[in-house]
Amino acid sequence: MRIIGGKFKGRRFSPPADNWPTRPTTDFAKEGLFNILNNRIDFEETKMLDLFGGTGSHGYEFISRGCTNVTYVDKFPAAVQFVKKTAALLQIEKEMRTLRADVFKFIESSGEDYDYIFAGPPYGLDKLDAIPDLVFKYKLLRPEGLFVMEHNPKHKFENHPHFLESRNYGTTIFSFFVLETAETES
Repeated sequence: MRIIGGKFKGRRFSPPADNWPTRPTTDFAKEGLFNILNNRIDFEETKMLDLFGGTGSHGYEFISRGCTNVTYVDKFPAAVQFVKKTAALLQIEKEMRTLRADVFKFIESSGEDYDYIFAGPPYGLDKLDAIPDLVFKYKLLRPEGLFVMEHNPKHKFENHPHFLESRNYGTTIFSFFVLETAETES
C-alpha cells in the first residue's frame, strides 16, 4: 500500500494482511477516485468519515492532502491496531480519530455529520445495499457533502434517490451520492 498524493506521497506501508477480512482499494482505482476528488473537495476544509476503514489508506490520503479531521471506523482489531500504529508513525494522531466499532452501530449513534464519507465495505457483506439508506436516514452527510461507496458490479445504486454517478475501475466501482440531486430538487 502506498500514499499517492500530498505531503506523504510515495510512503509505503505493509499491513500484516494474513487472514484480514479487508480488501484494500487498488492503487489504480484509488488514483482514479482521487483525480475526481481533487477537483471537488477542499481537503483542508473537509471533515471526513471512513467507514469499514481497513488499512486506513483513504484517511491517510486525505490527511496527506491537508485534511485535519478524519474519523476512521472498523471493527477488525488487527486493522484498528495497524491504523493506530501507522498514524503514530506519520505523527497524525491528532488528525485521525480511530474507532474500533461496528459500522452499523456507529452510523445509528454517531450524531455527527461530515463533508465527505467513504465506505469500503467487504463486497460480500449482507447489508451492503442498505448502507446509502442508513447514511441518509441518520443524516451523516452535510448538505453540500459527498458520499462515495466502493462496491463490485453485483451491486447497483443508479435508482437510489441520492445517487449522482458511478465510476468503474475494472471490478471496482465507486458510486457517488449527494444529499440533493437534480431529481430530488424538482
